[in-house]
Amino acid sequence: MAPSASLRPAQGRVPGDALRAYYAQRAAAGLIVTEAASVSPLGVGYPGMPGIWNSAQVQGWRRVTEAVHDRGGKIFLRLWHAGRVSDPEYLLGEMPVGPSAIACTRAGTAYDTPREAYVVPRCLHPDEIRQIVAEFDQAARYARLAEFDGIEIHAGDGYLIDQFLHDGSNRRQDEYGGSVVNRCRFLLEVIDACIGVWSPGRIGVHLSPRGDRYDMCDSNPVALYQFVARALGMRRLAFICVREHQGDDALTPVIRQAFGGALVLNEGYDISLAQQAIETGCGEAVAFGRAFVDNPDLVQRLEAGMALRSGAELAPAV
Repeated sequence: MAPSASLRPAQGRVPGDALRAYYAQRAAAGLIVTEAASVSPLGVGYPGMPGIWNSAQVQGWRRVTEAVHDRGGKIFLRLWHAGRVSDPEYLLGEMPVGPSAIACTRAGTAYDTPREAYVVPRCLHPDEIRQIVAEFDQAARYARLAEFDGIEIHAGDGYLIDQFLHDGSNRRQDEYGGSVVNRCRFLLEVIDACIGVWSPGRIGVHLSPRGDRYDMCDSNPVALYQFVARALGMRRLAFICVREHQGDDALTPVIRQAFGGALVLNEGYDISLAQQAIETGCGEAVAFGRAFVDNPDLVQRLEAGMALRSGAELAPAV
């Protein structure tokens, strides 16, 4: 089950009964990856989404994992920092941060609060970057306390780690900018910190190589994602989830060859396309998002060849 914001508000950023019921109803998924949980108060980007930076949130998430485990399911927590895709309105008046002082010029999802423009983010100091790495480390520890089965690092869809990866949003001239190696440093420091908490086989990474949400662009995406996938493969992570429509310009084959591990495919798949992708060796699994939101019993429906419901209230993946 791919992450999708469920529009079930987490009061005080603490998961409540609605989220507990939502995930418990979908426990038949081979693996649930939750909606994004911010690693700090300054990492949020939307109203009502949960966090994972304090003990109350740990307790709320533990009730979610207990409900999923009671029904035989497995569940990973997606760790996230919005970076520049935020607003002082959500940050107690603080400015959003990013690798460089470059604002988004367009929204990325229908879930965005309408606004005339995004604010120009404050450029992070290297010491602040290392502090955010420490926040991911602490969030990974909290995820263990909440009894998740693993974590997924959100490194796509235009949020903070993705902003560091792409040279369209990262114009730094220090150790976190410039070359592909430097632009990937933040992601790999986050991964290495989390490996200190979880075994590599309990960590996944989400990438969106051809996604252009929030103005994401890069001058050489092939070189970028070859390096990223190779570095993640060397760390023997559980999987990379690639969110990308398949086509002649898709980078999924590049990532697959460089990574050498399990690939989870996502974006635009139905059961027929999913089966074809697995049979032809494009990936090891396919993640469904909207279909799971509309159909808590999706697994049973697919097994029985039943029609799927559609049209439930849904926010795009975050």
